[in-house]
Amino acid sequence: MSLTNSNRLVIKVGSALTAPGNNGCSSKHLKNIAEFIQSCRRQGREVIIVSSGSVAAGRQWFTNDKPSKALKKAMAAAGQTNMMAIWGELLDMPLGQILLTHADLCNRERYVSIKETIESLLNNGLIPIINENDTVTSDELKVGDNDNLAAMTAAAVDADTLIMFTDVNGFFDKNPNVHSDAKLLKQVFEITPSIYAMAGGSVSSTGTGGMLTKVEAAEKATAYGIDAYIINGFDSNSFELLAKGKNPGTHFLPNETPLTPSIHWMTHTVRECGEVIIDNENANFYGTDQVLTSENILEVKGQFSIGDSILVSTNDGKNIVKATANYSSCLLNHISQKQDEDDTDEHTPPQEYSIVSKEYLAVLENT
Repeated sequence: MSLTNSNRLVIKVGSALTAPGNNGCSSKHLKNIAEFIQSCRRQGREVIIVSSGSVAAGRQWFTNDKPSKALKKAMAAAGQTNMMAIWGELLDMPLGQILLTHADLCNRERYVSIKETIESLLNNGLIPIINENDTVTSDELKVGDNDNLAAMTAAAVDADTLIMFTDVNGFFDKNPNVHSDAKLLKQVFEITPSIYAMAGGSVSSTGTGGMLTKVEAAEKATAYGIDAYIINGFDSNSFELLAKGKNPGTHFLPNETPLTPSIHWMTHTVRECGEVIIDNENANFYGTDQVLTSENILEVKGQFSIGDSILVSTNDGKNIVKATANYSSCLLNHISQKQDEDDTDEHTPPQEYSIVSKEYLAVLENT
């Protein structure tokens, strides 16, 4: 899809652009992005912003050079208001703030609610501005970077384009800061292990992500049929090309056969909470009318509850599917032990009851 034909864009703006130097938000690099967003709106296109920079923006009011996790959360709380104020001033449009954790996206009911909220904002002419809720999130509950958060958001709202504005010209075959012969790839047709190998580490001293997280985000987006771009937001020439509908950076082309919404959510958004090991003979259960029952269980790993997502793997190490658990790990362990002892009781589910639901079931690639 051409950039000029995009109807709904998710634009991710990195910390290096919003708060350069970790010293509060600055309009210096955001003016061009804001003008691009205003241009999109005048053309009748919808825009959702995923904006990093709350911690970097809030750092100016704190004196500790090596802040703790708790202090960083305080910085995020202070910086988020600064960041929203800058966007409000530059865009001069009504905005809606949405702060998310990974737990919000992993819960199907909340995931649908997020989509409905964003749709309502867009339908009433507001621009949603999304950020991870750094003030409350923990290591277990966070996405960790806004590249992936932007891709998850793009899939949730059925966007057709994801643009990641950053401080490099696009995706190179090697780190351009280290290798003078690095070549910019204008188009990436398929995200393969070799593409990930090229990604390397972070090239920004301000943000939490890097090129690796941008490739991860591009994979999430393109799997849903979304065009993904990495574009230099520091270069004014980028916006001149964008105005003409041209690609100023790297374009990751969407998959020809996108995943369905529920399978994409399970594959690229949901994080598994545990694992059930089954015998090899039942590895292809997902493609038949067969269900996994308690007698197929060889081992239960981790702790999970009913409704949590789990991996189903075979005893030779292959991950078969990611699916929703119909029983808790505690009960499944109990079942396994009873079966080993050849002693079932009234708490053991009947054999015809499946241990996972097929409603949200994603077949994994390494099967």
